[in-house]
Amino acid sequence: MNIQTIVKQVLEELEKVEEKKQLSAPIGDKQTDKSYTYEKKKVVRVDNAEDREVIEKARSITPARIGIGRTGTRMKTKEYLDFRIDHAAAQDAVFKGVSDEFLEKMKLPVLQSKSDSMDEYLMNLNSGRQLNEESRKWAQENLSVNQQVQIIVSDGLSSTGIEENIPDLLPALIQGLKGKNISLGETIFIKRSRVWIQDEIAAITNCDVVISLIGERPGLATSKSLSAYLIYRPGEETVEADRTVISNIHDGGIPPVEAGAYLADLLEDVLKNKASGVKYAKLK
Repeated sequence: MNIQTIVKQVLEELEKVEEKKQLSAPIGDKQTDKSYTYEKKKVVRVDNAEDREVIEKARSITPARIGIGRTGTRMKTKEYLDFRIDHAAAQDAVFKGVSDEFLEKMKLPVLQSKSDSMDEYLMNLNSGRQLNEESRKWAQENLSVNQQVQIIVSDGLSSTGIEENIPDLLPALIQGLKGKNISLGETIFIKRSRVWIQDEIAAITNCDVVISLIGERPGLATSKSLSAYLIYRPGEETVEADRTVISNIHDGGIPPVEAGAYLADLLEDVLKNKASGVKYAKLK
């Protein structure tokens, strides 16, 4: 069930409640306005809390569902509706895909992994780690080679994370790299791809560092998060520890513009040290 359906159901329930109120209200007090706004607020709903201020402070610094109160053995209706909306948003982030309008606006070449469907992408990890034949051929014929940095944008597990963050992050990153006189290949978008597909792109382009900006697995706290994975000169013996990752990029974590500037500095340092992942960490 997607978020639009959930919100529609919530508004229908609110309308039913309002209609009951109107029927029971005095004639002179009845209203005709049927517009509703559903607003999520961090409100402490613990009945008879011993120290409400402490709970309020805790709620202000975490997206976790604390201080929501309960009715008997279950959460209160407002918190249950919030939960369903967040759950629907997380599902949408995974399944709806990045829109064609967004890709056209960003002017990114679109490639495709071997995953022909989202079901295959979720069930067969390897299908997202390689380009399909058509995309591989296009990359070999069109992408610049021997550049210092190659940028990949991937929907991963959060199309929402891509659409929310890339418009601010990508320009900041590219501007930062150009300001440092670091050469760049053409930024590409790869549908239904996983982090390891960057190894194949690196082999095709012979770049020094490849960085993937990929949608993070969504949770109930946020469905808009992005991660950046980068690796220096990957090869056949590359392991996960060779990759450096910066995660939690979104408006409630690392702001996308700030992340773009930081990643430019990080890439400059990785190029200087000719190492990423654990090897890079040991040098620091």
